[in-house]
Amino acid sequence: MTDKHPITPPPELLDKWDNLPLSPREIFVLAAQWGADQELDACCGQVSWWLTSGASLSEIGLRAARRPEPPSLKEQSLALIDLIQGNEKVWNIRDLDVVRRALEKLND
Repeated sequence: MTDKHPITPPPELLDKWDNLPLSPREIFVLAAQWGADQELDACCGQVSWWLTSGASLSEIGLRAARRPEPPSLKEQSLALIDLIQGNEKVWNIRDLDVVRRALEKLND
């Protein structure tokens, strides 16, 4: 399970649910409701931002904003190179697998 998705319940909430006398089914329902609430809040915030910025309703691409395409290997590789060159954050040698996969897709 990844903890990087914006609707993944935080560990504190998972611990709280784990200590409740609930069936797994009831915990699944709680998690689905919590995730739906997070998504609704994010959508409302996105629409509010668009409307206050003067965008028309036809310009609002809510699905694209809430479900963006994952970055391509090229974009991931360039971001990683920026990270390495900038030396601002610690990077892991295993991160270079992204660059390797991108390079392997190129023709010789």
